[in-house]
Amino acid sequence: MKIENWKIERVTGYARNARKIGDAAIDKVAASIKEFGWRQPIVVDKEGVIIVGHVRLKAAQKLGLTEVPVHVADNLTPGQVKAYRLMDNRSHDEAQWDLDLIGPELADLQGLDYELNLTGFDPDEIAEFLALEIDGLTDEDSVPEAPEEPVCVPGDLWLLGGHGG
Repeated sequence: MKIENWKIERVTGYARNARKIGDAAIDKVAASIKEFGWRQPIVVDKEGVIIVGHVRLKAAQKLGLTEVPVHVADNLTPGQVKAYRLMDNRSHDEAQWDLDLIGPELADLQGLDYELNLTGFDPDEIAEFLALEIDGLTDEDSVPEAPEEPVCVPGDLWLLGGHGG
């Protein structure tokens, strides 16, 4: 795959891009580019119209960049260009997070004193995922030892409050 650096003005957004791009997405990608550099080029057709990478272009503009890495997909038919544009955006909707693995990954980053906001998750999500990690420190099938002095004994009567709605 050939990647070229183009002047940012040379890249044109697709006028009928069906994916709505919010400011939060642009901010997250801008932070990613700033932290990690460019890791994915913007993919354009022969005329420089974006096939995939609208958020990356908007993030680059927000950062004030003058050049962006581009891959020209000049071997795709017009039909393939349209289908790839839709598929690239739609495929993100099909992926799901493994909630058992996010907490440990974030905990590892936290242990490395890494800025967790650069993961793209907001602070409330991060706190929730880290809490899940903490909750899972014991085996769910383990049973604690019975105390020497039990809290209740046969014949105790417990009175509970109302259960109405």
